Amino acid sequence: MAARPTWRGVIKLALVSIPVEIYPATKAGKSIAFHQVHEPSGQRVRYEKVVPGIGPVDRDEILKGYEVSKGEYVLLDPEEIEKVKLESRKTLELTQFVELSDIDPIYFDKPYYVAPADDLAEEAFVVMRDALKKTKKVGIGQLAMRGQEYVVSLKPCGRGMVLETLRYADEVHRAASYFRDIGDAKPDPDLLDLAETLIEKKTSEFDAKEFENRYIDALKKLIAEKQKKKGKRVIQDDEPDRIPKGSNVVDLMAALKKSLGDDKKPAARRSSAKPAPRRAPAKKAATRARKRA
Repeated sequence: MAARPTWRGVIKLALVSIPVEIYPATKAGKSIAFHQVHEPSGQRVRYEKVVPGIGPVDRDEILKGYEVSKGEYVLLDPEEIEKVKLESRKTLELTQFVELSDIDPIYFDKPYYVAPADDLAEEAFVVMRDALKKTKKVGIGQLAMRGQEYVVSLKPCGRGMVLETLRYADEVHRAASYFRDIGDAKPDPDLLDLAETLIEKKTSEFDAKEFENRYIDALKKLIAEKQKKKGKRVIQDDEPDRIPKGSNVVDLMAALKKSLGDDKKPAARRSSAKPAPRRAPAKKAATRARKRA
């Protein structure tokens, strides 16, 4: 069965309108679902929607309410909310184009595949896709779906395009409040050289298939083990979590060398191949001093 589009509408650029359909690009991964259980009876805990003084109520009697003052609500039914007039409910107007590197990765939220809605839309769709490829730009606009209006980006992806919802500025914490205690000191050049060498050694193409959710596998193993022990408590790791403290420079140097599998000093070999640029000013100063003498 073909997937149902999350959104149908048009991508608009000036006077050009391209009918498209948008589909989720991701799906839920492996997970373990737990229920809350009342231990003495072994029965699952259930939740009911109740009103004080009335008791349980039917879902059909429930509306969304916005509290305008203490205990006073404006009630809205689903149809009223759905019919809120927003042009972006059916139209994604590209109002800006930017370099992909201009968007901080922290703003990206959820990806969707974008495809032409029909054969007639395909030509304009391909023109838009290839124009974005050639200019190496990302389109920016706003789109309303599922009860929310999103800032979105649009970029080429193979034969189609990918739309990604972006977080609004007020949804992102300022990094400065978390990084303010990090000093301005420059790292030791030899340590930096070793770290760069280690990064180069471990550089390869990213392949998502190489990674498995090991936590889910461990939970399944725990559940199977507890079944065998007929419900007895199973503790696989009884050591308290400890946050490792920062090591000193000597330890870091040794750890980097060990990670490279080489006890030699690549930084020293590299620096001996050409004179260190820092010594040049000292030589010039000595020459000027002799001339004055």
